[in-house]
Amino acid sequence: MEITLKPVRRIFKRAGAKRVSDRAIKELAQASEERAKAVLVEAKRLSEHAGRRTVMKQDVKMARKTLEKK
Repeated sequence: MEITLKPVRRIFKRAGAKRVSDRAIKELAQASEERAKAVLVEAKRLSEHAGRRTVMKQDVKMARKTLEKK
């Protein structure tokens, strides 16, 4: 896992959770990482389709929109 658990715990707390189990934190971290990877793969594909090697903000935004429709 690439995402560390401390920031995930803070996200839970900012969302109003009083107590959060370590398992819940790990599960959200894993789900977030899987979602991020899917967005990044799609963004890379979009940048290549546009003839670029650099993934740009617009690629990430379009990738998010594309994946939301699925």
